[in-house]
Amino acid sequence: MFDKLSKPAQRALLSIGITSYDEVIQYSEQDLLSLHGFGPKGLRLLKEELNRQQLQLNKNHQLKSR
Repeated sequence: MFDKLSKPAQRALLSIGITSYDEVIQYSEQDLLSLHGFGPKGLRLLKEELNRQQLQLNKNHQLKSR
């Protein structure tokens, strides 16, 4: 699903149960960047793919502290 992302970025998404674009759009940029292994390049690549699918990240969601 997220094959354009690095393996660490893919693992970061999987670590919080994200397996699809429909799930990832529930999270904000800040949420994703707070994940270990998910950085600015992964965010850029993810947003490019979301734009192609006419989707966007949530602007307000906050990850719960783990």
